[in-house]
Amino acid sequence: MSELVLDAAAQDLLFREARTANTFTDEPVTDEQVQAIHDLVKYGPTAFNQTPLRITLVRSAGARERLVKHMAEGNRAKTAAAPLVAILSADNEFHEELPALLPHFPQAKDVFFAERPVREQSAALNAALQAAYFIVGVRAAGLAAGPMTGLDITGVQKEFLDDDHTPLMVVNIGRPGDNAWFPRLPRLAYDDVVTTV
Repeated sequence: MSELVLDAAAQDLLFREARTANTFTDEPVTDEQVQAIHDLVKYGPTAFNQTPLRITLVRSAGARERLVKHMAEGNRAKTAAAPLVAILSADNEFHEELPALLPHFPQAKDVFFAERPVREQSAALNAALQAAYFIVGVRAAGLAAGPMTGLDITGVQKEFLDDDHTPLMVVNIGRPGDNAWFPRLPRLAYDDVVTTV
């Protein structure tokens, strides 16, 4: 008997068979698909129920061209060709939403997050958690994700965001194309990762 509740097909879709895609078909990714992804992954846990992740969808040809010039050279062609590209960033002013998101402890905004360096650290960690949920959500939608951190962070921030938003990664999204996958790389074994004390 499996120790996992998800059936094998769902396990494969989300994890075992899912891979970082490097090529995509030209089938569009709709706003409705992105909304369905968001409506699923917004429930992923974060500290203080904060939601610092911000998603900037790069759809227009002009915006795509502006983004591609800030990508690492090896990431430019696939970013230019993906049906949809999302810039995932951390909102360093996320604390302004805490009174609504944490109604039983609205003072957390000022008790824990009054200082900008504390907010930046918390936003980076929790937006990264949300970014991981987003990638799994893309997979749950039957799409492939190509997350990349090979980019000029400062350039992307200046081009698309502001000083209150820190880019984390760019994610290419779509149906996988021809030769989309590199060979599967090794993973650490359970005993290399888990320690019992």
